[in-house]
Amino acid sequence: MQRVSSASVTVDGEVVGAIDPDGQGPAGQGLLALVGVTHDDDAATAERLAEKLWRLRILDDEKSASDVGAPILVVSQFTLYANTVKGRRPSWNAAAPRSVAEPLVAAFADALRSLGAHVETGVFGAHMAVALVNDGPVTLMLES
Repeated sequence: MQRVSSASVTVDGEVVGAIDPDGQGPAGQGLLALVGVTHDDDAATAERLAEKLWRLRILDDEKSASDVGAPILVVSQFTLYANTVKGRRPSWNAAAPRSVAEPLVAAFADALRSLGAHVETGVFGAHMAVALVNDGPVTLMLES
């Protein structure tokens, strides 16, 4: 996840999800969650990580997104599970197949919404152009 001052995702020239936290949160901060799913992830994992992200104190003044209502942009990204140990071509074996990953990314976004977050999303499996202004920069990995 990245702390951002703005972020958007565009598919086929159309903005499909965007957060512009100007006026929301300290100094207009929001979060961009790049979500990768692996084979042993499940709905409980999605809920647990959503709760963690929502309450993680990484905004200014040690505030969390839940403290200030910071918006969150959720974008699926299977490439987080690339294995680059051997050769020059990444292996994607650790990434869950679409039939597993797509509902879990949706469950993650839904869990955030149920906690009270304003959530925007990308389009699963689409070629997405993600634009962001990383604030800090702050980039963290949340793992189950």
